[in-house]
Formats: sequence, structure tokens, C-alpha cells
Amino acid sequence: MTCCGIAIATGRTHQIRVHLSAIGHPIVGDATYGGLRSRVPADLRPVLRLNRPFLHAARLSFAHPDDGRRLSFEAPLPADLQEVLDEIRMLQGRA
Repeated sequence: MTCCGIAIATGRTHQIRVHLSAIGHPIVGDATYGGLRSRVPADLRPVLRLNRPFLHAARLSFAHPDDGRRLSFEAPLPADLQEVLDEIRMLQGRA
């Protein structure tokens, strides 16, 4: 499993999900845009416990609408996603 940085140009709903699915790389756990599979390799099965797409904004930056100041925010990976990632790494021997 790899992580990637995505930069979105607009605030369009589902933009990341739609575009990644269109290029054949849907987000894991995304039932709407093709990120669910009926057969999953054993070392990736922890993703089947997810009740949502494996999608998280680790960092957000934008210009303040009034004064243009650059605002940036960071957030750690939520516990449910971190647990799945940790289990996959353990199953793959990369703990």
C-alpha cells in the first residue's frame, strides 16, 4: 500500500475520488467509485473492516478569504485507518 499527495484545484465534491477512479486507481473502501473488491489478497484483508474510504487529509492549506493569509492545518491519521495500515504492514512483514 502506498500513500500519495493529491493537490485539488477546486472544491468540487468527490473530485479526488472521481479522478483516481477514472485512471484506474480508486480509493480503498470507496463503494461509490469502485474501491471495493470481492476478492482481496490475504495480506490486504484488514481493509475489509473499513466502513468508509481510506481517505484522509493529512494537510490542508488555503488562502484566508478576507486577508489572503496562508492558513495550514495538519491532522494525524485517524485511529481506524492507522489500525488497518499497521495490520497490513504486520501481515506483509514490514512492521
